[in-house]
Amino acid sequence: MSAFEIAGASAGDMELFRAWSDDEGWNPGDTDRLAFAVADPRGFLVGRLDGEPVACVSAVRYGAGFGFVGFYIARPAVRGQGYGIQLWHAAMARLDGRLVGLDGVVAQQDNYRKSGFRSAWNNVRHEGVPAAPQGSGDFGSAGAGIEVIDARSLPFAELAAYDRRFFPEPRDSFLAAWTGLPGRTALAAVRDGRVEGLGVIRPCSAASRIGPLYAATPAVAAALIQRLAATVPGAPDGGAGPVAVDVPDANPAALALVSGLGLVPTFEAARMYTGPAPEVDLPGLYGVTSLELG
Repeated sequence: MSAFEIAGASAGDMELFRAWSDDEGWNPGDTDRLAFAVADPRGFLVGRLDGEPVACVSAVRYGAGFGFVGFYIARPAVRGQGYGIQLWHAAMARLDGRLVGLDGVVAQQDNYRKSGFRSAWNNVRHEGVPAAPQGSGDFGSAGAGIEVIDARSLPFAELAAYDRRFFPEPRDSFLAAWTGLPGRTALAAVRDGRVEGLGVIRPCSAASRIGPLYAATPAVAAALIQRLAATVPGAPDGGAGPVAVDVPDANPAALALVSGLGLVPTFEAARMYTGPAPEVDLPGLYGVTSLELG
């Protein structure tokens, strides 16, 4: 009989999770795993069959009462044999007693409902090269009185406080790594010393991913998208490269914005929770941070 074991993931396993995610067509960030590891170092599990890794899942704890499940993958050769569900039960046991969220792909949503999850909204990935908004004579303008700056030049406490408007628990260690990793660009929109927008772009296997994307207005969100897209390697001078943003359909203004910028839907996942959806600033949420960690 084959031996199946579940254990905490190693740094090498995290590299493997990224490769498996790529195989699934999820287009993970090249260095996402480095930020993931500091969010909850024990929150990543691997299933090994006769010593070989065949499945993975993340079960990350935030604060005292929230958790998020992601990276739920069983390799094609072992699907339907019960290994994935064993790993799922281990993940949920780790988050027992907490409100748990996830972003479920369409094929798995019925299974998640059987485990007590309910849909809150859909995150719809939009991709493409963003165009200047119609009627805008200033590519990347955020509006009068707003300055777009390097987010890493701000006191970190201000960024963390702003992030808490859009996420149910503090995640300072993760946020510091997510915004500060080499190869990324993090921009903040500031008016009179107050943060009114934040966007981070990271390199991926395909289109560079933007997330989070927070903004007080559609103009701020558009400016952040355009300026972040201008940092994509190979983007033409004064222009933009291809980007992808996971947009919550609970924010109609966000959907209208990305459509107006010429981005097209390519992928969809349902944001689901085991209880009532936490209260966050949905009108200001134009793009979620990560489908793996929330």
